[in-house]
Amino acid sequence: MAVINCPNCKQKISNKAKKCSHCDLSLDALNSDKLSNLNHVNRINQAQRLMNYSFIAMLLFCGGFLFMFLDNAEQGTWQHTLAMTSTIIGFILYIVIRVRLLFFKRQK
Repeated sequence: MAVINCPNCKQKISNKAKKCSHCDLSLDALNSDKLSNLNHVNRINQAQRLMNYSFIAMLLFCGGFLFMFLDNAEQGTWQHTLAMTSTIIGFILYIVIRVRLLFFKRQK
């Protein structure tokens, strides 16, 4: 008995299982078309998740940047430190996530 990943939820299941115990997907009824469609939907969901993370990182960056300059936070205060930290973390996360999204879209 081997352990495989469920085509739908990617959880570990037995290769002899009739249906996934996590998502209740019937493994008997899967053919190549359904499996292809399932993989396509999973790729779309993963790309959308990366886009959502990218949006959150951009909000973090813009929020820190706007808080720093619109609130006139003086250097050395906790507000300035918080705004700079938010800006830097948001920028780095945005770049990293966009690179991951680029590599994700290039692979087939």
